[in-house]
Amino acid sequence: MTTDAPDLSDFTGTVTFLGAGAMGGAVLDGFLAAGLPPERVRVTAARERTRARWEERGVSAGADNAEAVRGADVVVLGVKPHLVADVLDEVRDALGDDAIVVSLAAGITLETLEGRAGAGVPVVRVMPNTPALVGEGMFVLTGGHDCSEEQLGRVVDLLRSCGETEVVPEKWQDAASGVSGSGPAYVFYVADALAEGGVFEGLPRDLAVRLAAQTLLGAGRMLVESDTPAATLREQVTSPGGSTAAALRVLDEGAVRHRFSAAVSAATRRAGEMGG
Repeated sequence: MTTDAPDLSDFTGTVTFLGAGAMGGAVLDGFLAAGLPPERVRVTAARERTRARWEERGVSAGADNAEAVRGADVVVLGVKPHLVADVLDEVRDALGDDAIVVSLAAGITLETLEGRAGAGVPVVRVMPNTPALVGEGMFVLTGGHDCSEEQLGRVVDLLRSCGETEVVPEKWQDAASGVSGSGPAYVFYVADALAEGGVFEGLPRDLAVRLAAQTLLGAGRMLVESDTPAATLREQVTSPGGSTAAALRVLDEGAVRHRFSAAVSAATRRAGEMGG
């Protein structure tokens, strides 16, 4: 778990997750792992088997969104972006006076959230990512016009229990989606490619997978814990005329660096389109 992460075992409010699929479920799993008492959580899900999975962990689960938000201190929108407006229309009149609405939906703007949640409702737009599941998420937050610093701070403290947080202007949200929101998929893509290369060269698959995973973990930790730029760390591994130099030459010939940058741009554009 991230350094100095808050312990949620003493949390006294109620958190409602409207939808707890891949992203919302990862965040909720992170909260529970950080000590959030299950009796402090409510979840809604359309599928009975999803509700049953959460109920087995002591979480109250149902299908009635309006009922689930009554009396909740924090309401987390974990549904797909195209469902956000309809869900907010459904629960608007049931939201308590002090409820904070937190959206995990890519591309959905504060203007949309505030318009649907109702006048005066504090809203926070968040771009999360799935490593929240293991306490290493990245959360990019922007508070709405009616969200006070204290209310934004409460959301930050919750999210810091399972990752790192950054509060940014809303104009950076779609780009954050392209970098950290979609980023785990890029990393898994690289891990799979590295392992496949090892298998091609004769390594047993389980060993190749473990080598790739641990290498990514270690390299990531070096980036986080060192003040050294990524380019410099790369140079430190690359001896003139060595095996790493030969490998990087192949990547450069394939314009891999450019394609990763273009992938971030494509994800950023798509996030904006989803908001529309």
